Amino acid sequence: PSLSEERDIIRKRSVMLNLHNLQMPFSNTWKYGILALAILLLLVALTILTCQICQLQKHNRTRREKRCHSRGWVRIKAANGIWGKKMPPLLHDTTKQSNADVEELQTELNDPSPCLISSSSRTEDLSSVSSHLGPLPCSRGTLKFSLLYFRERCDLLLTGLEAWGLPRHGCAESTIRVRLLRQVPSHIPGLQCMVQEWQSQVVKNCNRQAFGDHFVFSLQDAEVEKSTLKLEVQRFDKYSRKTVLGEVRVTLSELKASQSLVLCKELQKTTKDIVGEVLVSLKCLPISQRIEVGLLKAKTTSPGRTAEKNVYARIEVFCGRHREKHQKSRPRAHTPLIIFNETFLFHMPEPAAWDCTVLVSIYEVDSDSRHLIGQATLGKRRANEAADHWDLMIKSIQQPVAKWHPLLI
Repeated sequence: PSLSEERDIIRKRSVMLNLHNLQMPFSNTWKYGILALAILLLLVALTILTCQICQLQKHNRTRREKRCHSRGWVRIKAANGIWGKKMPPLLHDTTKQSNADVEELQTELNDPSPCLISSSSRTEDLSSVSSHLGPLPCSRGTLKFSLLYFRERCDLLLTGLEAWGLPRHGCAESTIRVRLLRQVPSHIPGLQCMVQEWQSQVVKNCNRQAFGDHFVFSLQDAEVEKSTLKLEVQRFDKYSRKTVLGEVRVTLSELKASQSLVLCKELQKTTKDIVGEVLVSLKCLPISQRIEVGLLKAKTTSPGRTAEKNVYARIEVFCGRHREKHQKSRPRAHTPLIIFNETFLFHMPEPAAWDCTVLVSIYEVDSDSRHLIGQATLGKRRANEAADHWDLMIKSIQQPVAKWHPLLI
């Protein structure tokens, strides 16, 4: 090519190179700007979505609380047959005779007159105080109920179960376990037998929980002085784990025939009751790193005819965070003195780390369910006899050491 053509080619290349240098930074700036704007819009959308979810949850919580407060909701539940589903056959028979008594007690519970308070320092009605001031600091909650004893029919009627001031944790559900205990003369101090046991319906967490159940206990007039009513408030979380919030105990000697007693009592720390004893032997085998648990005998205080039912024992061993697989005994007839004579072997870690716990649970087997009779706990960190038994096992290598332990419930 000629010289002029070469100059035109060089000029075109320089122009194209200058245009390319101008376009590159301009395009990158636009790209980053659009990306930043998209991220900003996404954050705004997420913030709006979170606010809407929070408002929806708050609205649903308010609706649930209003629904719990309304008495019509409790009446609808009762009319749908919840009482009838929870009542055993004995309760069905007795409630036919006491429907008028229940209605009379319900009117007394709705009466704004003050009820009896367990604490002598408080003379005001807890129901009215809690609605204005809320629960007291370090308070476990308050339980309100009514008792009426019919001497002619030998029946004890429990109704009007209502609780407030319970600690609130999310969407937990609450229930009340009712046990009727009776003192038994024995060489063991505080020995009692569990006469009857009931479970109330489950109510979702709200400010004031009305359970809407009523229970009837068969109780002779001579047994009233030796009997105690234990009401235990339990809570279930979304994983169905049970937590005991507290208990209320009432000595039935305070009752008078054909006179209803309305009580408001604060929940106290729950305590165990002795319902029997079990003879357990422990044997230390350090060479094979095992422990031998021998279940020999058990004494129970269950009332009535129980020889037709069977019982079995469940042995569990915990060592720190390690838990051995549980083992069960063969079923035996439920007599006042149960003979097991069985041994169970559990693998243990090094002897220096033997800081373990042995849990012995005895269950009564029914046709379609099982019932816990009592539990005994043995270990190094247990109190009194349980710790002494564990120390004797450590000192007596390869020699079984047997000892009686109380069954608690």
